[in-house]
Amino acid sequence: MVLETFYQCQQGTVTITAEQASRFAKRVAGDFNPIHDADAKRFCVPGDLLFAVVLKEYGIQQTMDFKFEGMLSADRTISLPDASLNQFSIQDVESDKTYLQVSRAGANRAYDDSVEALIRNYVSFSGQNFPYILVPLMERHDVMINPARPLVMYESMSLTLETLDFEQPELSLASTELDVNGKRGDAYLNFEIHDQGKLIGQGRKKMVLSGLRPFCSEQMAAMEQAYLERKENVGAA
Repeated sequence: MVLETFYQCQQGTVTITAEQASRFAKRVAGDFNPIHDADAKRFCVPGDLLFAVVLKEYGIQQTMDFKFEGMLSADRTISLPDASLNQFSIQDVESDKTYLQVSRAGANRAYDDSVEALIRNYVSFSGQNFPYILVPLMERHDVMINPARPLVMYESMSLTLETLDFEQPELSLASTELDVNGKRGDAYLNFEIHDQGKLIGQGRKKMVLSGLRPFCSEQMAAMEQAYLERKENVGAA
């Protein structure tokens, strides 16, 4: 993975094309959500690509929090604040609209092959959320998203590392939670980070599920089948 091929960086700003974002979603994250198709009417740059850009440009710190506040369209120019800041916002240069808020603390490790491995592991884990993680979670709570208009939003992610001295980090799911409030659900995916068999950190991803309704096995199975067929067909294209 050569991250520089997925965005343009110039004079403290970043621009991402629809083709770059779509290619990242499919080839790196394994995320085949139609909203990341280059020709989608409501196209959105994957949040995982913004996460990757931050680690590439700023390095990784022991504690990092990412909060997504808006959907980034293609070809928008966004800011890269000064690297000395421990709290900053990724904003649209023209409108000042905020897309991502970042908080970080602790020691810093510059981007290198091992940090890239952590990025790749995280976005691959993140891209598999549907159907492999979210469907069993929804079934356990007897709710499901609307099959006609499935809406799942990536809201935030936190990352805590006990050490930055890692070589081959690997992520694994630790536990899942779902807080249901009417037609809205807050899903929490807790994960662990190991390096050569040793636990070195943990993280927590929050996703918002909208339009919830009672779980229906037949409808959910049809959604899963449609998504997996799309993944196979688009991936082979």
